[in-house]
Amino acid sequence: MNAQNKKSRVLVKFSGEALAGGNGFGVDIKILQYIAQEIKLLAQNDIEICIVIGGGNIIRGVSASEGGIIRRTSGDYMGMLATVINAVAMQEALEHCGVDVRVQSAIEIQEICETYIHRRAIRHIQKGRVVIFAAGTGNPFFTTDTAATLRAIEIEADVIVKATKVDGIYNKDPNKFDDAVRFDSLSYDQALKDDIKVMDDTSIALAKDNRLPIIVCNMFKPGNLLDIIKYNRGIYSIVK
Repeated sequence: MNAQNKKSRVLVKFSGEALAGGNGFGVDIKILQYIAQEIKLLAQNDIEICIVIGGGNIIRGVSASEGGIIRRTSGDYMGMLATVINAVAMQEALEHCGVDVRVQSAIEIQEICETYIHRRAIRHIQKGRVVIFAAGTGNPFFTTDTAATLRAIEIEADVIVKATKVDGIYNKDPNKFDDAVRFDSLSYDQALKDDIKVMDDTSIALAKDNRLPIIVCNMFKPGNLLDIIKYNRGIYSIVK
């Protein structure tokens, strides 16, 4: 996915719900270990990796503010803190399996992790470290999808990979509808026009403006991330 003699650089986006496994809440240690091994496999194959993890397994800002007691702004900040929890958990899992990693947060929590600084993030990547971006963009009303796209653009990633529970992009939920149709590829404009929920509209528009391809794939197929990123094989969908 990159020019000859230049390492591939990817940003992988995981949902917070993925970490919860069958529990629906919190962090499933077995899922955490599995993801860490998949990321380690990428690192062992000379791929530069950054990660963004959502916080939906702990709290969602939108959901927290639905009752009217918690303001949306506060709810979103609570969601950002949830992503920091997930990022620290992933850092521990990666370090446990021998991967050098740094967490950078868009909000300052110096006792727990680094504050996001673009040049420092690039330097970590160049040194072969996995960088986990936490706390979204640091601003309310922006999703972790948008944060992932923004960080991918800032670090000049070749592609953003959205790792999900399905093997690509469908016109409707394949877990609910037997007649769901999978797209091998589609344009940014088509995704926006047909309201196909690859990522939120802001992140898709940002990817379009910066010509950043979005790959959607099944994270629970062992070795799938490596197959797609390094060998351009496997089942997945791409927006470009």
